Amino acid sequence: MKDDSLDRTAARLGFWSAFFSAIFAIMYIVAELAHLLGLLGQHDSPESLVVRMTPSLLLPIAFVILMVAIHACASEQRKIWSHSALAFAVIYAVLVSIVYFVELTVVIPRTIRGEADQVALLSFGFGTFMFAIDILGYAFMSLATLFAAPVFGGQGLERWIRWALLVNGLLAPVIALQILYPPLWNVAAIWVVSFPAATVMLAVWFRRSRE
Repeated sequence: MKDDSLDRTAARLGFWSAFFSAIFAIMYIVAELAHLLGLLGQHDSPESLVVRMTPSLLLPIAFVILMVAIHACASEQRKIWSHSALAFAVIYAVLVSIVYFVELTVVIPRTIRGEADQVALLSFGFGTFMFAIDILGYAFMSLATLFAAPVFGGQGLERWIRWALLVNGLLAPVIALQILYPPLWNVAAIWVVSFPAATVMLAVWFRRSRE
């Protein structure tokens, strides 16, 4: 990262975007665990989908801003990495935002009204068209963290951030290919640790940079 003090606006934006990225990710993880334990009603019921998809719709906003803040704080020699990370983050945000917005505003309301057959092609579930778009989006998110990792070249906290981003980034092919080989889901699930860990540490790093 830059040797001089970070711009206070970039550091503040980085802190809050990392904070909310972690919060929305944790909200999604908790919702998924509740779903797996049967605490959200019937499998893939409208209510369950709303609870699980709402934080996923908000996460891309925070994540793109986080990548913008990282790019703003990167040294000139490493901006090629942060710029690439930002590009991948935008692709991720576009893909998954379409999925969750369509599900929450079109599919779920029509399903509740008994018109599920009219939106069957757009319904979200493992192996569906929308699921394929979703995991492609998350593969691009992982690529974003992979390319953001080299931006952090220091020791201490930066070293831990770099490794967390790298681990999350290496999940990209696993996330994308789980639709063809479902057991890969067990490896892709590392995301529930690597992504929150990376964003929490980024929030701490940006917070320290403001002091």
